[in-house]
Amino acid sequence: METFNSFEDLETWKVARSLRIFVSDVAKTFPKEEEYKLKDQIIRSSRSVGNNISEGFGRYFFKENVKFCSNARGSLTETLDHIIIAFDEGYIDLNKYDEFRILYNQCLKLLNGYMAYLRKAGKIPDDFKIT
Repeated sequence: METFNSFEDLETWKVARSLRIFVSDVAKTFPKEEEYKLKDQIIRSSRSVGNNISEGFGRYFFKENVKFCSNARGSLTETLDHIIIAFDEGYIDLNKYDEFRILYNQCLKLLNGYMAYLRKAGKIPDDFKIT
């Protein structure tokens, strides 16, 4: 099994970082009335993806790491919902929406793969309940 010295070595964290940067740039274009509404929410949820991946990495226990990855996946999905809202409200165009979906799909795939890796490495059953 591959070893990682830092969460910064994880491909899933690298893509989460790219997603966060993308969202931050997009949010800068939102109208002023969304400053403390959608803009704040989408920035916080996009930051939470990488934050949870890194925090889980720092726990050193496979089950805890999987739990934080599950939280990251929830934040990733929340960010997708915020992007859909931004698209529906006309704050972003179809090209920006499609760019985000590519990052989203890539991050989700890597995150699910990382969780599978952790389950295998820690011999955590696939039906492990995350509470």
